[in-house]
Amino acid sequence: MPYCFINLGGGEIFSYDKITTTSDPRRFLHQSLASSPEIQRSLIPTGEKLCEKLHEMDVITRDRMRLINGTLLLPRAPPRSESVEDARKILRLTQLETLKSRIRKIEKSWILFAEFIEICKETCLDNDQGMEFAKKLDHSGDVIVLGNVVFLRPNQVVQAMQELMPMHNPNDHEKERMKELEEMEDEKTSIDKKAELLVRKEVWFGLGCLVIQTTAFMRFTFWDLTWDVMEPICFYLTSAYFMATYFFFLKTSKEPSFQGFFQARFSTKQNDL
Repeated sequence: MPYCFINLGGGEIFSYDKITTTSDPRRFLHQSLASSPEIQRSLIPTGEKLCEKLHEMDVITRDRMRLINGTLLLPRAPPRSESVEDARKILRLTQLETLKSRIRKIEKSWILFAEFIEICKETCLDNDQGMEFAKKLDHSGDVIVLGNVVFLRPNQVVQAMQELMPMHNPNDHEKERMKELEEMEDEKTSIDKKAELLVRKEVWFGLGCLVIQTTAFMRFTFWDLTWDVMEPICFYLTSAYFMATYFFFLKTSKEPSFQGFFQARFSTKQNDL
């Protein structure tokens, strides 16, 4: 396959492989047309167009990979703004691990608090950072600070505390009481489920009564009787409902709502069962 080169200075177009180019009549025609001075002048950008073309070529090739002398050059990545903060984090982590390793190398199982602070400050080369690392080691459980003493082996402290305060092993009588308590808890769970089921049945029954009452009042109002007759009945019935809710509040001291009614009936069913 031939490679063509364009000289922007003289406008001459020539083929890298003339034999292959001239072997094809279409390629020969293309080469002949491109060799004409009029077409060359029309293809070559000049003035402002030339500057824009070079600027576009520079933008395109700036972000692409380049191959120079057989070496692949990748585009340089932009510098990260967080690189300084990441370096600080890594440095702090390195100092903390160095402090932990130094504490592990101490043969004593405990040291004074002042000595522990000095070790932290020497490792960190900063008093404030040394105090901060001392607090982190105490909070993380790597050391145990008790008063003026710092225990460097927390596992030994835990073992000693377990020996001083052994776990209580229940005897046979206590095991029987625990078993009885578990049986009572299971019975209590069964009672709660049954009480909830009974209360829900009562609530659904109340909804059915309200539907039947509303249907009957509609029948009496529009067919059997008139509104003049049903109006006093509806008024007194509504007053009876209001007095019932007021009585419910006085008796149970709960809000006269559907939720309050449900909780009151649930407690009553629990006590009955």
